Amino acid sequence: MTPRLLLVEDSTNVTDALRVLFEATGHEVRVAATVDAAVRACVDSRPDLMLLDLTLPDGDGLLVLQRLRADGHEPPPTAAMTGHDDPDTVRRCADAGCLATLVKPVPTRELLRRVGEWVV
Repeated sequence: MTPRLLLVEDSTNVTDALRVLFEATGHEVRVAATVDAAVRACVDSRPDLMLLDLTLPDGDGLLVLQRLRADGHEPPPTAAMTGHDDPDTVRRCADAGCLATLVKPVPTRELLRRVGEWVV
């Protein structure tokens, strides 16, 4: 079965590059640019893994996890992707249930390795 990834990111440059990378390595990729779109995408067809930017136009990306739980949906395995690696950000991501907090830009090899570990 093809692993399904949801990229939650508002930068089309980032999502275009990640889409090419992941599709070339055998993943099905969907993109959401807002908290609302990410929640809808998870409810419509739960991905195997969500890569979640924390800074979205309609709020903090961690709201996606909070809203899914509030609506009775189990969030998919999620890795936060952010430009901040301060202890508070890392703690907030861990407390929200993220597998990891990846600091952008994430080196390609590391990103592929980590996604390979999370999507079996």
